[in-house]
Amino acid sequence: MAFSSAQDIHVTMTTAAATSATPAEIEVRDVPDISPPLHASAVAHRVLAARGVTDVNELDFSLAHLPKPDKLPGIDKAVARLQLARARQERITVVGDYDCDGATSTAVAVLGLAMMGFEQVDYLVPNRFEYGYGLSPAIVDVAKRGDPSLILTVDNGVASVDGVERANELGIDVVVTDHHLPPAQLPQAVAIVNPTLPNATFPSRNLAGVGVLFYVLLALRRALAEEDDVAGAAPLADLLDLVAIGTVADLVPLDRVNRTLVEQGLRRIRAGRSRPGVLALIKVAGRDHESLSTTDIGFGIAPRLNAAGRLDDIAWGIRCLLSEDALDAHELATALDTFNKERRQIEAGMRESASAQLARIDTDSSDDRFGICLMDETWHQGVIGIVAGRLKERLHRPVVVFTADSEDTLKGSARSIPGVHVRDVLQAIVARHPGMIDKFGGHAMAAGLSLPREQFESFEEAFDEEVRRVLNDQRPTKTWVTDGSLDTEELDLDTALLLSSLMPWGQGFAAPTFNNDFLVKTAKPVGKGHLKLSVVTDHGSLDAIAFNCATPVQHGDWVRLVYSLDVNRWRNRVSLQLKVLHLEPVRFG
Repeated sequence: MAFSSAQDIHVTMTTAAATSATPAEIEVRDVPDISPPLHASAVAHRVLAARGVTDVNELDFSLAHLPKPDKLPGIDKAVARLQLARARQERITVVGDYDCDGATSTAVAVLGLAMMGFEQVDYLVPNRFEYGYGLSPAIVDVAKRGDPSLILTVDNGVASVDGVERANELGIDVVVTDHHLPPAQLPQAVAIVNPTLPNATFPSRNLAGVGVLFYVLLALRRALAEEDDVAGAAPLADLLDLVAIGTVADLVPLDRVNRTLVEQGLRRIRAGRSRPGVLALIKVAGRDHESLSTTDIGFGIAPRLNAAGRLDDIAWGIRCLLSEDALDAHELATALDTFNKERRQIEAGMRESASAQLARIDTDSSDDRFGICLMDETWHQGVIGIVAGRLKERLHRPVVVFTADSEDTLKGSARSIPGVHVRDVLQAIVARHPGMIDKFGGHAMAAGLSLPREQFESFEEAFDEEVRRVLNDQRPTKTWVTDGSLDTEELDLDTALLLSSLMPWGQGFAAPTFNNDFLVKTAKPVGKGHLKLSVVTDHGSLDAIAFNCATPVQHGDWVRLVYSLDVNRWRNRVSLQLKVLHLEPVRFG
């Protein structure tokens, strides 16, 4: 499950945010006093320092600086069991998840094990509509048809108590690799490798599922190298393009470990040293691999892989990533692009329906809801999470969107705001109202749940009550966290190019954003609800684009913008453009 916990996700996810005219708080990041400077550019120095970078060595993304796998709990047992499977050439079934992290994890497992001499490796990902998430007893029974001796889970398994028990009954060993928060009871697997286990001392608790699996492969390769096995030289770095995609897509915080993994992957993609399926996905998404960024991954590659799992079967995406043939990869990438277009159409209809429901909620009254629950039995299960996220951004309140799961149950997807840990909210509801929720799981900003159909209205009330309690009856104000204002001489293409290549920006390590007041030279609507601006500076004028902006703006107005510096590439021309995240009129006097 993709999740987020950083306070500035609304800044990170720039291209998806609607530009609001509602006055908002603008908070400027503190810049600690660090000497010597982290960068020759004063703007770069302040951006880095404000994000906790204290040493210029953190700008070195060499793989040699990655921490060793030793401190990952369960790593030795996992490696030992994999070594045994290799020695015996046992059948291994990789069981993944149906999102982008799960797809990349599955592909990395299949490719990495093949590099190291494993000859009988297959994969299986539960269809979300038939089996749901994770290593369930039912999916173990499906895996059994392939007669594996070992199941290797990727991006799931830490909560699969019943599934592992079923595998044990059938004589199948299970090695779990996962990054989700563990429950109180762990499955009885041969090994559980997870940096979030209570006893974990690994330097990063933020690895995505694909990152955990990559570390298992690194540990396995080292063990083989110590035995002077030729597989000890397997080129695992060739898989970093997939590691980067899964890490960015799953919205895990980009701490130093994840930044290194992502940057190394991006460098390989930009150099054209990437899987045919990745290059094909980049092409159908209309991106350029030579300048690929984390934003391109988040809004170009990831949605197309995720769309397969949302609407049909993530196996489409996995086959694309595993493809060795450029033509085959292109055909699969085109199919994934079609899925994504269909997902957009479904989402648009659901959002329109949701807006009609919201119109019946008085959002301006002093006693309106702190937590919003919406339900429509016709909504698509694979898209409710996206709609919940869009509504959360629009309303700046936790949102749960439900649809029918069966005749008797509803399935819901929750998205939250900073300050409200939505999984903890659900846990509190379970404690106060036993029997209301059938099952749930998730993280601070995203969760999934199911409940009896007759409990919807009671849950709606309980959810609002619990969110209100967490917020102490104080409605949070939307806050834009920025890196302050830029001087006119800093508003140039060189600064934009520098910042775009300085770091891999993403969750928990937000791309630089700034705020300034500007005089509007021209303003005209473009596309579907977007606004194209030209704003005045001391050195002339700058182009700006405000997506999903309904604010009336005209020549001569003063506007306050929260923006990022965007490098606009069009027909071999590179120029600076301000990408507007928030716009409000400046009122004088």
